[in-house]
Amino acid sequence: MYDECIHKQPNAESCFVCGRSNEHGLHMTFYDDNVDTVKSTLRLGARFEGYPGIAHGGILASILDEVVGRVAMVGDHHHFMMTVNMKVQYRNPVPIGTEIVAVGKAIRMRGRLGKAEGKIYLLDGTVGCEAELTLADMPGDIKSDERVDLLGWAIDPD
Repeated sequence: MYDECIHKQPNAESCFVCGRSNEHGLHMTFYDDNVDTVKSTLRLGARFEGYPGIAHGGILASILDEVVGRVAMVGDHHHFMMTVNMKVQYRNPVPIGTEIVAVGKAIRMRGRLGKAEGKIYLLDGTVGCEAELTLADMPGDIKSDERVDLLGWAIDPD
């Protein structure tokens, strides 16, 4: 299903989700299939806990927001989109300290708007949570060349 996600996407310098230098962040890396799917594998530490032993729902929503939003970057790492609407369904508790896989998939990308969905899978394939997002192209005044330069946007070696 997402085994073809082998094309590494860039990371930013200080982003909470993908920032390589954010000491409080998730330090996620993302790979796409060069078509419509993005995935990331990670293990959440205790600092991201909500209820004892369980990942905080807000952290899970952040993971879904990023992995789903990155479907717009498949084939163009500078196609930045913003979340306009996000509907999250929490299906099963996501335990801290175990490997999880986050997957985003484009549903429809037309013009400046898009629809995409994502899921966080537990090791046994169970869905921990899922989301549907409406995305919109980032406004030009926010996506200035200066701000893009400040991202520190680069594909880091594995």
